[in-house]
Formats: sequence, C-alpha cells, structure tokens
Amino acid sequence: MIFVRGTGGRQQDYAVTFQQIENALLRRRPDAKLIPCLWGEEPFLGAKLNADGASIPNYDESQGGKKPTPEEENIRLWEALYKDPFYEIRLLGLRSLQSQNPIPGRLTPSQEFKGRVANLTQDETLKTKLDALDLGEFFGKACQLITESKLFGRLLETSARPLDGDYAAIARAIVAMSGILYEEREWFSPLVDEKLRDEAVDAIFQVLSKLETSRGIVGDWITGQFFSWGTNAIKRKRGAITDGAYPFAGDIMVYQAKGKKIRDFIRSQIEQVEPPVVLLAHSLGGIACVDLLIEEDLRDRVKLLITAGSQAPFLYEIDALQTLNFGESLPNHFPKWLNIYDLRDFLSYLGEGVFPERVVDVKVNNKQPFPEAHGAYWANQETWDAIEKVLP
Repeated sequence: MIFVRGTGGRQQDYAVTFQQIENALLRRRPDAKLIPCLWGEEPFLGAKLNADGASIPNYDESQGGKKPTPEEENIRLWEALYKDPFYEIRLLGLRSLQSQNPIPGRLTPSQEFKGRVANLTQDETLKTKLDALDLGEFFGKACQLITESKLFGRLLETSARPLDGDYAAIARAIVAMSGILYEEREWFSPLVDEKLRDEAVDAIFQVLSKLETSRGIVGDWITGQFFSWGTNAIKRKRGAITDGAYPFAGDIMVYQAKGKKIRDFIRSQIEQVEPPVVLLAHSLGGIACVDLLIEEDLRDRVKLLITAGSQAPFLYEIDALQTLNFGESLPNHFPKWLNIYDLRDFLSYLGEGVFPERVVDVKVNNKQPFPEAHGAYWANQETWDAIEKVLP
C-alpha cells in the first residue's frame, strides 16, 4: 500500500500520519507493507517560496522567512532525538524509494550502509572511546534496538550515495538511544554534556564514513524540509501567516498548474513496489491519483484506489479534472475505487453520483468539527473497517 499525502502535508506531519496508518493497517493486515509517497518533499514538487518571500511585502520584518542558526537547528534536532531516538531516521525513511539493484563487483548503497552499521560493535577502538565517554556499556544494546527496527529497514530502502548524511543520522540515533538506556538505570544522563555527546556521535560517524567528523552534517533533506516547515508558529503578522498558510493553498495551485510532475513522481514510486499495489490517497493526493490512473494504464500494478476526503469527484463535476472532461467515462483500465467521506468534512465529496457503478462511497463519522474532520480518517475505526473489506 502506497500512502499519497494531500495538500499542505509536510515531512513532520506526514511522518506522524504515516505511523498512525501503518499501525492501524498492520493490526488488521500484518502481511501488508506501507510505502511512503511524500510528493511535496524530495524532489520538491509542492509549493515553496522560491525567492525566499521576495514577493511578500515586509516578509522578513513580519516574522516570515526567519531561518534558524546552525546552533538552533542542532538544538531542535536533539530536542526531538532525546524524546525519540528514531525521529531522524523516521523522517529520512520518508524519502523516495531508491533502486538497490546490485552491480557486479560493487555493493549497493543499502548493502554498504547495512554492512558498515553491522560492524560497529566489532570496532574495539570505538568501544574504548565510548567506554571513556561512559556510554560503552549501552552501545551494543542501542545498536541492536536501532538496526532491528522496521524504521531502519525503511531507511535502507531510501539510501543513496553519498551516505554521509545517513551515517550521521544513525550515529545520532545510537547515541540518543544509549542516553535513554543510561537514564533507565541512572537519573542523570551524560548527554547533557554537549561536548561529550558530540564526541560520541563523531566517534561512531568516523567508523561508518571514514571521515573526520560529523559535526554540522545534517542530511540535506532534513535541513531543507524539517527546519523550513516544522517549526514556524503562525503569528498575527503577514510573513508568519503566509508561512503557515501557503503550503495548503499553494499546493493546490501548483498541482493545477504543474500536476504532471507530481503524477510522474507517484508513478515512479508505484514502479518501485512489487504488485499488487493499493493506492491510499488523502485529499489532493486523491485528485493526483485519479488523474494518474485515468491517463495511464497501470492495471497490471495498481489493483485498488482508496481515497479519503478527496475532491476528485467535485473537480470532475465542475469540469476541472485535468485528465478527464465532464461527461466522459472513466477508462476501462481504471481500478476499483473506494471513496471514504465524512459529512462534517467539507473537503470530501461523493463519487457514485458522477461515476455511477465505478466508485463505492462509504460514509464515516470522524466525530470532529471541520477542519479537524478532514484529517481524522486514520484514527476512525469505521475507516479501517471499510478499507479491510476491500483489500486484495
């Protein structure tokens, strides 16, 4: 199952939703595998201020566009890692899937990455260094917890050279996990010493990458997306309000103007996954998937489309769907389609009325007011009851 996000969704929010969907899906279908499709990130196909807000009056002066310093970035990242050592690798795992086809005589990025991480605990010099930093006792267990996780496996699937950013992320995750294990025995963690913490990260990173230091290496994907979108608070000033609002409205405008690039990205993710594929799409993601499945015959791979809170039927009715004029029928190659809606979600629409006998509409009650109702499908058992019934 590939989850295609909707309008405005960015890395942090998508990661939370993805985890929620994966947990619900695997409780009902443990044989299923959920694959991310975060089309607004890398390659960046969503709305962004390409000129850093140059078109917005007084943008910088009105609390918009203020970028954190490297020190602030590092503090924010560690704040998240102290709470969840998997935080950074969870975000990195949302990148596009990468081809890991073997080349004779050369390791794939995934094989190289996995092999170097597996050898960490065998490095005596590293063990001695971490013992001196009071973390050696917990290092092996921390490595085990990180590398045996499903999140590490997903990270491997998205790894591509150069791997330095990924190595640095794993080093930070292991150190953060070691700190949590330390705190389970002692009330005081040695990681409060910023110098000691960074020395531990650098020591692990050096073994992984053969470089001298990891300091300052935060993956470009993390830096370019998380710090741009995840930490801006909306204030009553134009720049900050723009920062909070434009990803939502902007994504819609970008899709209407240049939707083909987004559809091509979704198709590329479909091609990386072993069929049968189920597309699970929310909001604008549903529009993109409907357009894609109309314009391309993917019946050999995509067996089912599930949309939740999607506007595709409405756009078709007002003759604004990009790949199908009003009055034309869905092509014969279009897969089965389950469309989930909530009467309190004013961004959800019915498909059966405009595509008779080609869509099954299911009404759910998210028990939330609008706009919260638009994002509440994945916590609703009615949603998963409907999905479970149609999964191949």
